[in-house]
Amino acid sequence: MLPEFFENTVAWIGDHPLAAGLVIFLIAFADSVIILGAVVPALPLLFAIGVLIGLGEISGPYAVACAALGAFAGDGVSYWVGRRWGGSLRQVWPFHRYPQLLDRGEVLFRRNELKSILIARYVGAIRPFVPAIAGIAKMPLRRYLPVSLVACISWAALFLAPGWIFGASYDAVAAVADRLALVLGALAVVLALAWALVVYTYRWFDAHANKLLARGLAWSRAHPVFGRYAGALIDPRRPESASLAILAVCLLAIAWAWFALLTTVLMRGEPLMVDLSVYETMIALRNPLADRLMAGLASIGDAVVLVPAAGLALLWLVWRRRFLAAAHWLAALAFGLVLTAGLEAVIDVPRPPTAHSGFGFPSMTVTMTTITFGFFAVLIARELPGRNRVWPYLVTGVTVSLLGFARIYLGAHWLSDVVGGVLLGVAWLLVLGLAYRRHVARSFWMRPLSLVFYITFAVAAAWHAPRAVDRLLADFVPPPPTRVITEAGWWDTAWKTLPSRRNERSADLRWPLDLQVAGPLPPLRVHLEQRGWVVQPQADWVAVLGLLDDDTPASEQAVLPAALDTEAEVLLMRRPTDGGHEQVLRLWHAPALLESGEPLWVGTVQTLDYTRPLFGLFGLWQPQTDAHDAWLALRADLAGLETAEAVHPQSGVAVLRVRTREPGSGGSAR
Repeated sequence: MLPEFFENTVAWIGDHPLAAGLVIFLIAFADSVIILGAVVPALPLLFAIGVLIGLGEISGPYAVACAALGAFAGDGVSYWVGRRWGGSLRQVWPFHRYPQLLDRGEVLFRRNELKSILIARYVGAIRPFVPAIAGIAKMPLRRYLPVSLVACISWAALFLAPGWIFGASYDAVAAVADRLALVLGALAVVLALAWALVVYTYRWFDAHANKLLARGLAWSRAHPVFGRYAGALIDPRRPESASLAILAVCLLAIAWAWFALLTTVLMRGEPLMVDLSVYETMIALRNPLADRLMAGLASIGDAVVLVPAAGLALLWLVWRRRFLAAAHWLAALAFGLVLTAGLEAVIDVPRPPTAHSGFGFPSMTVTMTTITFGFFAVLIARELPGRNRVWPYLVTGVTVSLLGFARIYLGAHWLSDVVGGVLLGVAWLLVLGLAYRRHVARSFWMRPLSLVFYITFAVAAAWHAPRAVDRLLADFVPPPPTRVITEAGWWDTAWKTLPSRRNERSADLRWPLDLQVAGPLPPLRVHLEQRGWVVQPQADWVAVLGLLDDDTPASEQAVLPAALDTEAEVLLMRRPTDGGHEQVLRLWHAPALLESGEPLWVGTVQTLDYTRPLFGLFGLWQPQTDAHDAWLALRADLAGLETAEAVHPQSGVAVLRVRTREPGSGGSAR
C-alpha cells in the first residue's frame, strides 16, 4: 500500500507542477507536526520531489519555498501544542507509554535552546518533538520564530538537494552508467539495512537486557532440571549476566532461523524462488565497471585476506598471555571451517549457472568471514564503554554485507547460500561467544589488538583485491551460447533472429544493434584503423576517475563501456568527427555460434557528444539519439569487405552484415 501511495504521489506532482506546491507544503507540514512527523515518510518523498526539480518538472525555488513554509507551519503547531498543554502532555498517549519520545528532545533543548532547534530540524527522531519542548518550556516567540524560520529554510534546501542533483545529472549518467548506478544504489540499500539491523537490534537488547535477565531467572527457578544450565549463564551476581542473556536469546533466534532455512532448502532440493529472482535481477545489472568493483569486494573473504589478520591477532593474544581468548577464537575458526565444508558436501543443491564448481550451501566464504569478524567483535566489545560496544558489530555487519552482495552479484552463490552462511556463522560464534564470556574474567587493553586486526585486514584486502579481480571474473561467467547456425543460414535469413536492440529497462538505452559481423575481428580492426578509427581499451575505474579532470581534453577522455546482457564490448573503436563529436563502434558476442567455428558478433555504431553534467563536475561522452550518420559513415568505411544490409523486422532499423573472411575459407576463431 505504501509504495503504491508513494508512486502515485510522485506521479501526481510531476503532472501538476504548480498545484504540487500544496502537496510539498503538506508533506513538510506533516513531517514537522508532533507525533505525525514520526510516521510520515517525508525523506523519500522529498528526494523524489528533488529528482523532479532536477528533471525540470518543478521550479526549484518554488519547491524550496513551499517545503520551508510547510515545515515552519508544522513546527508552529508543535510549539503551540507544547505551550498549550505544558507538562501535562506527558500524561497523554503515546508519551505516557513512550516517554523517550520527549526525553531525547528535552535533553538536547536543555543543553542549548537555540542550537537545539537548528540541530533537531535535521534529526528525524527528534524533529517533531523539540518545538513542542520549546513550547512546554515557554520559550518566547520572539526568540523561537527567527531560529525556526532559518532552520526550516536551510532544511528544505538541504533535503531537496540530493534528489535535485540526482535528477539534474540522471539523463547524462543513465545514458552510459545506468546499470552501474543501480548496482551502487542497491549496495547502498543493503549497507543501510545492515547498519540499521545491527544498531537497532543492539539498542533493543540494551534497553531490555534487565527484563530478559529477570525472565530468564524466573524461568530457571520454575524449571529446575534445565534451569540449572540457564542459571549458570544468568547468575545475577556476575556483571556479565546481561550480556550472556542477550547472546543466549540471539543464539536461540538465529538457530531457529538457520534450521528453518536448512529445512526449506533440503525439502525443495533446488534453488528457492527468491534465489532465482535475485539471480536474474543481478544478471540483468551486470556491467563492466560494477563487475570489477564487485570482484574486488568478493575477494575480501579469501583466505589470503582473512588468515593474516586473524593470525596476527591470535599471535598478539598469545603474546599477551590471553590463552583463553585465543583458544576460543581458534576453535571458532577451525570448527566453523569443518562444519561448513561438511554441510556443503552433504547438501546437494544445483549451483548458479555462473558458478561452475566449488560452491554450495552454505557459502563457506561468507560463513568464515562472519565467524572471523563476529567472534573478534564479541572479543573486544566487552572492553568498550556503553554504546561504543556496537561499533565492532557494525564493522562485522558492513564487511559481511559487502562480501555477500558482491558474491551474489557475480553469481557465485544463491541468496540462500549467503543467508545460510551468515546464520550459520552467527550461530556458531554465539556458541563460542557464550562459552568465552562465561569463563573470562580478566579485561585487557583492546586498542592495540583492534589496530592489529583491522589494519592487517585492510592492507591484505587492498593488496589482494586488484590481483584477484581478473581470476574471479573468469570464474563466474555465464555459460556460452548453445545455439548453432550455419554461416549461409545467418547471411540469408538467420540474422533476423538475432537481437535487434539492447535489452535495457529504459527505452533510451535500448540502442539498435545495427551491425552483425561473422569472422575474426583483427581483419575488421585493421581495416578500420586504416580509415582513422582507433581502438580504445575497456575503461576501468582509473579512467572513470579521470572524468573529474576538467583539464584533460575531451578527445582523451574515455568512452565508458556498455554491456549486452552480462558482457562488455569485446571491441570498442572511436573516431573524431567535425564539431567535436565522436563516432563509436561497439561489438559484443552474439547469442549464437557459427557451425564452422567462426565467431559471430552483434554491435552498434553511435555518435557521441561530450557533456559536463552535474554543474560541470565531470565529463561524459553521451550517445545521441540519431546515429544514422554514424551508420552511413561506417558503411562507407567498410567498402572492400563483403557486406549486405536489410531492415530488421523487429526494430525496423537497417542492419549491416559484414564478413571478415571469404565464405567457406575456414580458419579458427580468435
